[in-house]
Amino acid sequence: MTLTAISPDKVGLRPQRLQQLMHVLQREVDSQRLPGAVAVVARHGKTALLQSVGQLNPATGEAMHNDARFRIYSMTKPIVSVAAMMLVEQGRLLLADPVAKHLPEFAGQKVAVNEGGTLELQPVQRDATVHDLLRHTAGMTYEFLGSGPVQRQYAQLRLGSRERSLADFTQQLAALPLMYQPGQVFEYSRATDVLGRVVEAIAGQPLQQFMQEQIFDPLRMPDTSFTVPPEFHGHIAEPFARDPDGGLQMKVIDVRTDAALASGGGGLISTAQDYARFLQFMLNRGELDGVQLLGPQTVDFMTTDHLGDIPVAPGGSRALLPAGHGFGLGFAVRKHLGVAPVPGSVGTYFWGGLAGTSFFVDPKLDMFACLMLQAPNQREYYRMLFRDMVYAAVMD
Repeated sequence: MTLTAISPDKVGLRPQRLQQLMHVLQREVDSQRLPGAVAVVARHGKTALLQSVGQLNPATGEAMHNDARFRIYSMTKPIVSVAAMMLVEQGRLLLADPVAKHLPEFAGQKVAVNEGGTLELQPVQRDATVHDLLRHTAGMTYEFLGSGPVQRQYAQLRLGSRERSLADFTQQLAALPLMYQPGQVFEYSRATDVLGRVVEAIAGQPLQQFMQEQIFDPLRMPDTSFTVPPEFHGHIAEPFARDPDGGLQMKVIDVRTDAALASGGGGLISTAQDYARFLQFMLNRGELDGVQLLGPQTVDFMTTDHLGDIPVAPGGSRALLPAGHGFGLGFAVRKHLGVAPVPGSVGTYFWGGLAGTSFFVDPKLDMFACLMLQAPNQREYYRMLFRDMVYAAVMD
């Protein structure tokens, strides 16, 4: 895929509608609610929109540009999920494998259960599997999704710290109780960090090295990594120092220095153009420019619902998974044409990142779109706004 813009009407998109999207983003910049953004919309393998607005860094006033590097946080998860499925295709991993087969520290886990106001630890009814890690049914959680006893233990151990190695991280996480029985509840969690460690254990090399050699180099994603090299520090997009809506501004990760932790759940930095190549690879069902990393059936398998009747945990996880959606292997997946408050075909899959980046892929329309920005507290607003306005540009 070449990211050379063509006239949108040649791929069934109305140019005036896409420019309206950019006008609205510019309006948000002018109102000082959005620092800057890069938007990509592609259809039928061609780029209909690749455009930037606003500022790269509000502190310096430098203009945003298409090569800006963004902390993509949880948009790391789909890429790590692809890495795991590559190992499945190579016969080195089964989704049915207990996590403990590859990471022995996860053997004999306990579940924290509130019995009459007393917290009790009960044995798991079955071990969490690699499948559970991919679809977030492993019984784990995130400390920022609530203030329950298990989440407080996550916070006390500073599981979000990037100062420990991935091996040390999984050792400490495995020693904590689970929040739910494996396989019984969808709870968005640190499971993809654990999945990254499974990839390391099987590959026998650091996650960073595996992903560089097996995914980023073959797909020609040169600007995607866990750290930004010094010569590109001036390309890093930054959020406002203070939340424009008056809330408590989230502190973003420092990507200028090497972190000990290669977070498979949220550690990557990327550009709009690099991530667009990954999305075109997914839309092509595992192939890009003659490079085939996954079989088409595997991509179809990843991007269908894997929850079935498994309930979604209340609170934070419910907010992340809109009505009418399920979850596949690394992606949320649309199951109904209606129900959700945003448009999209059945089968559309998507995810986003904590600092505001987001994407969606619509196989039915042969289209994907990606919005890169760093506005943590406004991320849900811009995610929905972007989806609405991209679909408004579709002419068929």
